[in-house]
Amino acid sequence: MKAAERVLERDGLAGLTLRAVAREAGVSHAAPTHHFGDLTGLLSELAAIGFRQFGQAMAAADASAATPPEKGVASAKAYVAYAQAHPGMYGLMFRSERLDHARPSLHEASEASFAGLTRGVGASRHEEISKEQLTLDQAAAIASAWSLVHGFTMLLLDGRLKTILDRAPEGTSAETLLTAMLGRSASKQPRP
Repeated sequence: MKAAERVLERDGLAGLTLRAVAREAGVSHAAPTHHFGDLTGLLSELAAIGFRQFGQAMAAADASAATPPEKGVASAKAYVAYAQAHPGMYGLMFRSERLDHARPSLHEASEASFAGLTRGVGASRHEEISKEQLTLDQAAAIASAWSLVHGFTMLLLDGRLKTILDRAPEGTSAETLLTAMLGRSASKQPRP
C-alpha cells in the first residue's frame, strides 16, 4: 500500500497501475492482483487508507480547538491541508467511479469520515445529528459546509484561486481567505 501511495502521489491516478505498484514494491507483477483482485480493489483499499488519514487529521484539528466555531475553522483548515499535502490521495478519495464502495474497508472509512463532518456540523448547531436520519435543515447544513470546504479545496488545488488571491489585499493567503469565507458562512446560517 505504501508503494501504491508513492506511485499515486508521484505519477497521479493515470500512472497508478497494478504493474507500476508491483515495480515500486519490488514484487512480482501478479502480487497486487493476488492481494486486491484488480485495480479497482487496489484503488478502493488505498482510498480507505486516505479516508482514515483524513479522518485522523480532522479529529486532531477538532481536538485542538476549544469552541464549536474554532473547531469548525480548525477542521476546515485541516481538510485543506490534507488535500494540499496529499493531492493524489485526496483526488482518489473523491473519484467514486474508480472505487468499490461496497468493500468493507472503504465503506467503513468513508462513513467514519462523513460521521466526523456530521458531528462537526451538529456541534456548530448545538445539536446532536443522527447518523441514520437527517432533517432537511440538517442535510442542508451538512451539504453547505462540505460544499464550501470541498469546493474551496478543489479550486485551490487546481490553481483557480490565484486570480482572487492576487487581487485581494496584500498578504492574503489561501488560509486567510478560507477563514473569512467560513466567517461569512457562519454568520448567515440560521440558528436552531
